[in-house]
Amino acid sequence: MRAAVIADGKLVVEEREDPVPGSHELLVRVRAAGINGADIHQLGGGYPAPPGWPQDIPGMELAGEVAALGPKAERFAEGDRVMAVVGGGAQAELAVLHEREAMPVPEGLDWPQAGGLPEVFFTAHDALFSQAQLRPGERLLVHGGAGGVGTAAIQLGRATGARVTATVRNEDLRPQVAKLGAEAIDPDGFEEHGPFDVVLEVVGAPNMPGNLTALATRGRIAVIGVGAGFKGELNLLALMGKRARIHGSTMRARPLEEKAIASRLVEKEVLPLFEDGTLQVPVAETYPLEQVAAAYERFTAGGKLGKIVLLTS
Repeated sequence: MRAAVIADGKLVVEEREDPVPGSHELLVRVRAAGINGADIHQLGGGYPAPPGWPQDIPGMELAGEVAALGPKAERFAEGDRVMAVVGGGAQAELAVLHEREAMPVPEGLDWPQAGGLPEVFFTAHDALFSQAQLRPGERLLVHGGAGGVGTAAIQLGRATGARVTATVRNEDLRPQVAKLGAEAIDPDGFEEHGPFDVVLEVVGAPNMPGNLTALATRGRIAVIGVGAGFKGELNLLALMGKRARIHGSTMRARPLEEKAIASRLVEKEVLPLFEDGTLQVPVAETYPLEQVAAAYERFTAGGKLGKIVLLTS
């Protein structure tokens, strides 16, 4: 198979041995694989894959067809369209994953959309509902509203009946973000638009003092990204006075059991909303696997709405 490979801090496409599915595993012929911030950190040497996953083939989400079943695998059949969040190795023509990590691709989604769905909707759903327990009628602030997780969080918040505000640095993208269901604002001075019951933090430490200022009493802050920095000061007296909570989370290194539970929740609560048109996967651009380096450069350049997705054919 061909695969994107990290070699000496650069991305190249190389031939690798085809993986073989083990017990309860699927061999998936990958059609599309989204690029995420974690891939950029892995390329820079700061976010290695968990044990048991390819260490030099990046990629945390994929969509494709089941090419073969390992022993005792029975959730899916050969030829089924599946997608999944994985620990690594997604940016290749073939990938192996446990059948409990896989989900069916909703009818009507093409490969680019399916390849860009799992990581961002898993992350947003887990942070907003499993952690922050967002309720209908509450006010939600989403930072980085034009990104993959941001666009997912806006739509999920809107679908559950929350009132959504999103920070968007690029003024040209604000009208498109607004169409997803949010009031799109400049990040500078976002505190003035509160109070918010839930804040989804994808930027990092520089936002934390403002998040606490903008937080309502009994509010919750869910931290899922630290690209702008991971250390800062926090007024604990203000946190105590508002009886507020701060949660942190990553998806990649979770054990299989936790990923399986998250997969079933997304299957039940999220995927039907794609079938009826409530949710969509904004895809900014697609690139063939051979242009993986260019795709990463486009991702880091910013100024996009939604996902950058690699296609294997």
